[in-house]
Amino acid sequence: MKCFSRYLPYIFRPPNTILSSSCHTEADIISTVEFNHTGELLATGDKGGRVVIFQREQESKNQVHRRGEYNVYSTFQSHEPEFDYLKSLEIEEKINKIRWLPQQNAAYFLLSTNDKTVKLWKVSERDKRPEGYNLKDEEGRLRDPATITTLRVPVLRPMDLMVEATPRRVFANAHTYHINSISVNSDYETYMSADDLRINLWNFEITNQSFNIVDIKPTNMEELTEVITAAEFHPHHCNTFVYSSSKGTIRLCDMRASALCDRHTKFFEEPEDPSNRSFFSEIISSISDVKFSHSGRYIMTRDYLTVKVWDLNMENRPIETYQVHDYLRSKLCSLYENDCIFDKFECVWNGSDSVIMTGSYNNFFRMFDRNTKRDVTLEASRENSKPRAILKPRKVCVGGKRRKDEISVDSLDFSKKILHTAWHPSENIIAVAATNNLYIFQDKVN
Repeated sequence: MKCFSRYLPYIFRPPNTILSSSCHTEADIISTVEFNHTGELLATGDKGGRVVIFQREQESKNQVHRRGEYNVYSTFQSHEPEFDYLKSLEIEEKINKIRWLPQQNAAYFLLSTNDKTVKLWKVSERDKRPEGYNLKDEEGRLRDPATITTLRVPVLRPMDLMVEATPRRVFANAHTYHINSISVNSDYETYMSADDLRINLWNFEITNQSFNIVDIKPTNMEELTEVITAAEFHPHHCNTFVYSSSKGTIRLCDMRASALCDRHTKFFEEPEDPSNRSFFSEIISSISDVKFSHSGRYIMTRDYLTVKVWDLNMENRPIETYQVHDYLRSKLCSLYENDCIFDKFECVWNGSDSVIMTGSYNNFFRMFDRNTKRDVTLEASRENSKPRAILKPRKVCVGGKRRKDEISVDSLDFSKKILHTAWHPSENIIAVAATNNLYIFQDKVN
């Protein structure tokens, strides 16, 4: 990735802003971002239960530079607020995760989930409408059969392009706790959904039944010591999946071994350094995201302060550890008091598994080049978002004399956080969700 050598990897494309930051509400905060398998579509979900899909501009001879721009393609309400009357609990409409299915025909399919219910959506285009019905008039009202004296052949007439989103399946009533992950299997017939204590396996054709493949709920809930934080299927082997825990461990499971994967095949854990032991050790070691590399050889995990890369063949320690914001180690007490220490940051690979991206505070996001071991901090903000402007690396000053281009760790804004990011599957285009704004950055175009 040659642009990394310049530390100026991305040129800004105008942000697709849901609402301006001055008037956004809680419902407008973006809660997930996901490219489809080709990268032509980008879906976001928000706390209001809406899904917004952006489509990439087609390249034209006159406007080659517009190739990287994404415009709104479809917007629909995926989930509504519900109420569990048996438990007297409100179920939020917030979209926790979106996962695309590979495109098989002209339509697109995606899964979206809130805390309790997973839905399969079909997104399709319509640019023709049928006319000349026999049993209906032009307004769609049924005609009196006694008035029908001739037989007409319906014809298709051109119409303005309409994008329709329709729910094809609703997978409900299988989770007692909040769903934190969904992952589509490589067989494209099944997917799994994970909550705090259980992981369920679903068939796309069956909505009223799922198979429980992991259950870590103890008989006595007072003995509960850890919860499931994330889960994902292997990209190539349909029998293999991983899940992470709040104790900082990762378990690799093989569904061929037994129906209930209560015994893991591999167990990844890094021994704790006693010199770094503190009151916050258990909290900051909790893994907030786990991702297989595209090759399937590595696993990436994100905890509060670091991103780690694990080789599937080495369980005792990660092969790479990257410090995301180590300067916050001295601020853990105040981060605990304002609940920021419980923030769940995600992490993503680039298409070739050579670069890692994850978020931080102050609208900063970090990139780590695995080959050169270089890293860069960039900022997603409206102030430096002029079209085609090159993003400048940012540096955080921990102590001592602060340089002109540095920002002091004491002046970081912890209310501005990059929790959700996505990377185009084959190109250097990234999407970064900063509160209610979606920023799309593109590699330098000459």
